[in-house]
Amino acid sequence: MSKLREALQSGKFVVSAEVAPPKGVDITEMMESAEVLHKRVDVVNVTDQQSSVMRLGSLAGSYLLVQKGIEPIFQMTTRDRNRIALQSDLLSAYVLGIRNVLCLTGDYVTLGDHPQAKPVFDLDSVTLLQAARALEQGHDMSGKELSGAPKFCLGAVVTPGANPIEPQLFKMEKKVKAGVEFFQTQAVYEPDKFEEFMEYAEQFKVPIMVGIIPLKSVGMAKFMNKNVAGVHVPDSLIDELGKAEDKYKKSLEITARLINQMKGMCQGVHLMPIGWEKKVPEMLDVAGL
Repeated sequence: MSKLREALQSGKFVVSAEVAPPKGVDITEMMESAEVLHKRVDVVNVTDQQSSVMRLGSLAGSYLLVQKGIEPIFQMTTRDRNRIALQSDLLSAYVLGIRNVLCLTGDYVTLGDHPQAKPVFDLDSVTLLQAARALEQGHDMSGKELSGAPKFCLGAVVTPGANPIEPQLFKMEKKVKAGVEFFQTQAVYEPDKFEEFMEYAEQFKVPIMVGIIPLKSVGMAKFMNKNVAGVHVPDSLIDELGKAEDKYKKSLEITARLINQMKGMCQGVHLMPIGWEKKVPEMLDVAGL
């Protein structure tokens, strides 16, 4: 049974945070971070070759968390595997005790450390959701019967700050029809625009967890504005961070403020700390969570 599903259905404000598997086999840092997060969050995402950088797999990472009693969200991109491998990995995940899956298309390979790699994209996030639901019904994408069917809590991603927003909303509707149970968003720094997005999304009656990447520096904020589609850090936040004497304290303050500004608009928050995993408890303390 997915504790995440239970939490979302109960109306609790759900908190998640993510860890990245290592580029190698030393899992010490990942597991230490997961243990710290486990004490304060409801569920821990395990990223899948984030930014197209080759790392230890998210399936293995998620299983390691399960062994420690930590409930993971198994992030799964369609970039690197065809439909045979994706369906097989879904079955493997279930057998290994993994119940939550976040279905993603994935960043393009030219962004990562193997730009010469051949992208697959046999499926996209919508058809991956459909494939997972088919497995739950006891058959694969070819209609062949399974010997035992899995049961998942399936999630997907949406980008509230996309410009134009219409393609995002159209795909969001397709994901809802495919059976998504929750959304985690790309990073949001503009509560007013998020509120507008939520007014549209409310019709789907699907829980949405707002994503936030803590701003470590002015340079980081400017980099995201230039390179991350659908993410915009307002000049006012960049100026506020730039003028602060204690930038770490200011970063925590901004993160906490964003959480509290958007807490009443959605069903949870998803923190993407990118190296600050062990600082998440402090962020939540400042936010009063």
